[in-house]
Amino acid sequence: MTVSASVNAGVANAENPRQIIVVSTPSASSQTGSLTAYERAGDGWKAVIGPTPAMLGELGVGSPEDDVFRTPTGTFPLGQSFGREPNPGTRMPYFQTTDEDWWDEDVDSPTYNTHVHAAEIDSDDAENLYDSGEMYDYAVLIDHNPQRIPGHSAGIFLHVNDGDPTWGCVAIARDQMRSVLEWLDPTAHPQITIGIGLDGPPAA
Repeated sequence: MTVSASVNAGVANAENPRQIIVVSTPSASSQTGSLTAYERAGDGWKAVIGPTPAMLGELGVGSPEDDVFRTPTGTFPLGQSFGREPNPGTRMPYFQTTDEDWWDEDVDSPTYNTHVHAAEIDSDDAENLYDSGEMYDYAVLIDHNPQRIPGHSAGIFLHVNDGDPTWGCVAIARDQMRSVLEWLDPTAHPQITIGIGLDGPPAA
């Protein structure tokens, strides 16, 4: 069994990101919003992808909680990326999934909120990253719970939109998701900001 931590060196806890993805929604209960990717340009930010429609949690956005389908609000690093498809050219750490790749979401498990590669997993609540379908053709971790605190939710990703509200993730169209992965660069310390009524990234 191989376990991957949910935090990647050089990605998490960056003070000066040069890439920011902003996800804005009109209200806390909204299941939809918009996503725009920005990169630092001189003294400000330049939009490079979007705005594009985004699907959010079934219960909207707010404080994260296990088994509550709500997208966490705040600013978080982007970490491990993966997909059922081969690496599209991202510079982020990437693995192509098989039916032996899982994300453990069991609050009582020692591998809670981590990627586990194993034929079987001793967990009462683990998501198979291959069998979950086309939404995980391309995905990247929204590392909202790097301390892996039980109760603060696990397995929050930016992934491909399947047309339905998510279980707390952010989902965008397949081509846009691929473009995001191609653009992301771990040396730019990419982050994602999710909130209500956002009109862009913070001042550079």
